[in-house]
Amino acid sequence: MIRICNLTKKFDDFVALDGLNMHVKKGSVYGLVGPNGSGKTTTIKHIAGVMMQNDGDVFITDSKVFENVAIKRKVIYIPDDVFFFPSYTIKDMKKFYKSVYPSWNEERFCRLADVFKIDINRRVQKLSKGMQKQVAFWLGISTMPDVMILDEPVDGLDPVMRRKVWSLILQDVAERETTVLISSHNLRELEDVCDHVGIMHNGRVVLEKQLDDIKSDVHKLQLAFKEKPGTELAEQLSPMHISEYGSVTLMIVRGQREQILECVNKYSPIVCDILPLTLEEIFIYELGGLGYEIKDVIL
Repeated sequence: MIRICNLTKKFDDFVALDGLNMHVKKGSVYGLVGPNGSGKTTTIKHIAGVMMQNDGDVFITDSKVFENVAIKRKVIYIPDDVFFFPSYTIKDMKKFYKSVYPSWNEERFCRLADVFKIDINRRVQKLSKGMQKQVAFWLGISTMPDVMILDEPVDGLDPVMRRKVWSLILQDVAERETTVLISSHNLRELEDVCDHVGIMHNGRVVLEKQLDDIKSDVHKLQLAFKEKPGTELAEQLSPMHISEYGSVTLMIVRGQREQILECVNKYSPIVCDILPLTLEEIFIYELGGLGYEIKDVIL
């Protein structure tokens, strides 16, 4: 559905995107994560067709996006800082969206009024940030998009409204196979809604997999031994991270669960627990090998 091939973007001498490749399947919810400055927002703006690349291509349904009006009519982009015309009310914005998007669904807009409960005669820029975000979703979902591109989408929404918005989005994914790309620092929330994840670092996607596959491939081991095996076990498992807490050894290991247990059991552990990792932990340890480790700060 969305395909990025060798995308490069430079700002003067700074390389924001460095030959980036990415694939988002139709009907999937794809979480794009990465540290600040990794290029997430720049990538999203290229997918939305509002920024021109120096090299490479961005495709949606096998059509190039930049300056492609037909494709953009099927795409909704909701940035972190939403924009509305200064004097426009919600009703005015509805008329504008209706003129731009041929797939506009008036019936859906009216039904969603019961969800968002904001007077359509109010000027949008006079609303709070959270209410402006609600209006952006209200309008965006009413266009019946094939693709939704969301940058920090629910920032500023209260917990109840967050759940309502996610419910509306996931309903469209299930019923209409809407493709959703989300960039957010709230990894706990992404873990609940995403089925695919891409991790960015220095303008590239360094890991791209189904979330379930990532979780099944990385494990947290808590080990204790009567006699510690020295460096032999670590050499065999090649852990992404290892630390000692008294008699307990913590390892983050990539590989098949059965093979890891077989290796550990050779050293007769007193304690051997394999614990699931959160998406946040996977993010931290994956980037740890790329010079983004968490280190103690000495003041």
